[in-house]
Amino acid sequence: MSATPTAPPAALRPYLTTRHELLWQEADAFAAEVVAPRAVRMEAAPGRVERKVTGLMAARGWFAVTVPAAFGGLGAGHVAKTILVHRIACVSAAVAAILQATLIPVGALVHFGSDEQKRRWLPTVADGSLLLSIAVTEPLAGGHIGGIDTRAERSGDQWVITGSKIHIGNSHLAGAHLVLARTAETGVSTSQALTAFLVEADRPGLTVPGHRAGLGLHGFSAGRLDLDHVRVPDDNVVGAVGQGLAVAQSSSILYGRPNLAAVSLGIHEAVVAATTTRLQARPRYRGALADLPVLRDRVGAMEARLRAARILAYQSVHLLDQGLPCDA
Repeated sequence: MSATPTAPPAALRPYLTTRHELLWQEADAFAAEVVAPRAVRMEAAPGRVERKVTGLMAARGWFAVTVPAAFGGLGAGHVAKTILVHRIACVSAAVAAILQATLIPVGALVHFGSDEQKRRWLPTVADGSLLLSIAVTEPLAGGHIGGIDTRAERSGDQWVITGSKIHIGNSHLAGAHLVLARTAETGVSTSQALTAFLVEADRPGLTVPGHRAGLGLHGFSAGRLDLDHVRVPDDNVVGAVGQGLAVAQSSSILYGRPNLAAVSLGIHEAVVAATTTRLQARPRYRGALADLPVLRDRVGAMEARLRAARILAYQSVHLLDQGLPCDA
């Protein structure tokens, strides 16, 4: 699919500033000129991880869209983040997934990192030299955080981490992984048993098996991490020891859910557009399929669901930018 720059729907105006509208146009232009040609090649080579377009997004500072300007980021907020992911997903959900996957651990650093950690890590995210992943899901526990089996044991002023993680977005692109590991004995409440660690990709004992193509999102890497007695210093603990559940859940709720909503919104929009175009171009009787009342009703229902989803998604992140809850 291809995309051309569009103006935001009028229904979104209450949530958008002039800066947001300019970013919308910029993202549309990037999607049409850069992403669309790459998407064709990505579909033709599902076994390869897309790196070129990742570098081009990094050069625009988009992986630091929510990072404060004091650390080199755009400091543009959740609405801006949603615009970028949504508009790119209209052309390639895989490229949008690459962008959103790094924004989740970046959010964890913004909210839970110490000042020293922010000064150390965030400028490298902002200048595009470092991508991050978040590693929570495990082979046996799946997404059940309370069932995490990866362990981290203290050894002097270091931690030794052993375990495996799967379905890790940007596993083959990230220069560091935010790994959630168990740091308490069995029986301790999950809310106090887990800790988040930043683990550099080149740490001895950390291996990332080769990329395996999935059924969709070709070019997006969602692989496995194996940690065999990987040593990291105390300085790499994000948040307090035992605060890992809060780090993971906050990142998931504040960033992960809106991010995936934005990816889904782009897919939804592309499906409606492709369906409408197809029905208008397909001859039937003395007109086109689009002229049949039953199909007009179905397209109308699709359009209604799209409009409702779009307003809900943008209203939610607008509330986040205002410091208000958007749980519902």
